[in-house]
Amino acid sequence: MQYDLTLTGGDVIDGTGTPRIRSDIAVTGGQIAAIGPGPFPARTTIDAAGCIVAPGFIDLHSHADFTLEAHPAAVTQIHQGVTTLIVGNCGHSPFPATDSARIRRATLFDDTQLSWSWNDAAGFGLALRNAAPAVNVGLQVGHNALRLEVLGDEDRQPTPAELAQMCALIERSSTQPGVVGFSTGLIYAPGVFADSPEIRALVAAAAGSGLLYSTHMRNETSQLLAAVEEAIDAAELSQARLEISHLKAMGPENWGSVKAALDLIDAARLRGLDVAADVYPYTASSTTLLSRLPKWALDGGNDALLERLADPATRERIATQLRARFGRDIDPEGVVLAELPEGPYRKHIGLSIAAIGRLHGCDPAEAALAVLAEHHATATIVNHAMSDADVTTVLTHPWVSVASDGWTMTATGDGHPHPRSFGTFARVLGKYVRDEHALPLEEAIRKMTSLPASRIGVTNRGTLRAGNAADIVVFDPSTIIDTSTFHDPWHLATGVRTVLVNGIPTLLEGRITADTGGQLISKTPHRR
Repeated sequence: MQYDLTLTGGDVIDGTGTPRIRSDIAVTGGQIAAIGPGPFPARTTIDAAGCIVAPGFIDLHSHADFTLEAHPAAVTQIHQGVTTLIVGNCGHSPFPATDSARIRRATLFDDTQLSWSWNDAAGFGLALRNAAPAVNVGLQVGHNALRLEVLGDEDRQPTPAELAQMCALIERSSTQPGVVGFSTGLIYAPGVFADSPEIRALVAAAAGSGLLYSTHMRNETSQLLAAVEEAIDAAELSQARLEISHLKAMGPENWGSVKAALDLIDAARLRGLDVAADVYPYTASSTTLLSRLPKWALDGGNDALLERLADPATRERIATQLRARFGRDIDPEGVVLAELPEGPYRKHIGLSIAAIGRLHGCDPAEAALAVLAEHHATATIVNHAMSDADVTTVLTHPWVSVASDGWTMTATGDGHPHPRSFGTFARVLGKYVRDEHALPLEEAIRKMTSLPASRIGVTNRGTLRAGNAADIVVFDPSTIIDTSTFHDPWHLATGVRTVLVNGIPTLLEGRITADTGGQLISKTPHRR
């Protein structure tokens, strides 16, 4: 028998955490056909000698649903060995969107990168398929999108009928191709306005539909443990599968509390709850400047905030409440402008709000509000607020996956995006595995493959075994590393040689091939 493709001479790490073995892999029809000593005659042979051959990496936490349609080659992902992106995180998804203008006004991302040719998950999935992405994609329905669809951007609780409508939208979305989860982002408007009973009802609907519940929790600073408990309580009531997104402790006063957060996860697992978490290997987050403002200031959306900022007394009230967080969980020197629409402060991208305040003769709180007032209340920041020790503590926990929280798919562009889009997976393999010996290579790869696959209910990806989809990465363990930095982010990771996505060589000997094989992923049925 002649196979489509054979990988020869590499050390195979199968994704389960077991030790590597020297083996060949044969691929036919987009699937792994055989693994063993070979030889496997094939039309194409790829020499993997001196390299690790592993399952393609699965990024559980991506926001590429807002960028992938415009940039389907996903070169930042392919150069890291990422073959599957799970999107719709932090409560943000581009559907449901029967009123696309409303969701476009509220999105945290550049709405011009999407065609907005859909109103539900099925339509969005079709648009992605038509874009022919280089990576596989799993979708989640976002709580913010649900609230915008049903309640708008108001600070109020849903009526019973409105809550039932949101639950029905989750259930309907769960039947559409590629949908694997439901997510919340409880620091973002309008999700921030939801109370715990609302979240519990929606999580129950998601669990009943077989979906993962992913959450950017309500607090990642001084109330981290209460936020973890809220997430666990919501999941435990309906025995939902729970994924705590990008687990961290923000602000020096809160460093070290991740240990207690992980203890809460371990205790819940001992009680039988299917709960895990993910992490990116950086000490800075990236989010919106809006998310640092008091909740009441966000009621009614960006236009309402701009009206408040135009009133001197209300503006000072917002500034006072923002200042109260300085030194406790926000360091103004660490809040750096990353991306802005056109306007007068765009020249300050790459500077902190403290530095901008010094340039303009005002304090950091007023500088932040001036940026928002002059840029339609739209600003992305990089926030330096975590400790190296906490990152290592979370990364090495057995139930924590590696995930990027990124969205930049291209190798060139404007602004100062977070380097996690370019280097998350390579950074773990280079810095934390090879250089710092924080965890074994086999364990790191498990955290990038079979563990995230198990979270979304996928059984045909995440491990190298006959019959599985041929998502495969070949990399040099001695050279793989991230090259993107906070000061100079626009650099691809190095050390990945070859990437197959559903058997299609998307990266070959370090070069993008222009052939793409991405699909909407299919989950194993998991209904209660």
